[in-house]
Amino acid sequence: MTIHTRRGFTLIELLVVIAIIALLMGILMPALQRARKQAKGVICQSNLRQVGLGANFYSEEYDQFIPRGLAGGTGRAWFQLFMPFLAQKPVNNDYRTVDIYRCPVYPDKEQTICYVVNGWDFKNRNDMTGSEILKPSKLGECTNRAATIYLADNEDGPWRHIVRKANDEGNNRCDVWTSGHLPSSDSQDVTRGRRIARTRHRKGSNCLFLDWHVDWMAAEDITIDLWRFVK
Repeated sequence: MTIHTRRGFTLIELLVVIAIIALLMGILMPALQRARKQAKGVICQSNLRQVGLGANFYSEEYDQFIPRGLAGGTGRAWFQLFMPFLAQKPVNNDYRTVDIYRCPVYPDKEQTICYVVNGWDFKNRNDMTGSEILKPSKLGECTNRAATIYLADNEDGPWRHIVRKANDEGNNRCDVWTSGHLPSSDSQDVTRGRRIARTRHRKGSNCLFLDWHVDWMAAEDITIDLWRFVK
């Protein structure tokens, strides 16, 4: 009588299989992580497009004027003014229920305002300093809307306030009005330090332009001229 024995895997064969699986995981994981980051970048851009729609509706309602900067607790911030024109609403003044203003890549998930607005005004084309503008601006004053940034990714860091509610400290620091706010700046000053994300998305930032299109910009390409209403 012939006795058949079942042959199992040897230790060497198991180690080879494990090594192959580890190799495949090493190849696939970076690709999966890149795909995940790209997907989150797409969500961020989609949010900016929705904010752009709200901004456009706001301008149509208010004779083509749009909100700019805010300082010293005066008036209301841009993200408050756009709320009537967006599908989502804050609950009890808590903006954690409003996903449109959030970038999914922002490290602190308590941050509800993940974008900063163009609050930069210049005396003329040769002015390389500029100042903060608090009053609204008319869209018609912008000479090249497709090349003028309106919103950009908010930087994260210990000098940047976490805004959960509209009246939280730092709600008046969600605008850009000096070169220290640009991604090329190394300043971490609360008032004049970097406000535009340097490496949020592929070493750059997603931006909403005044013709309401959204595009990714490399950090080094986000220069003063992109914030001028008059080119």
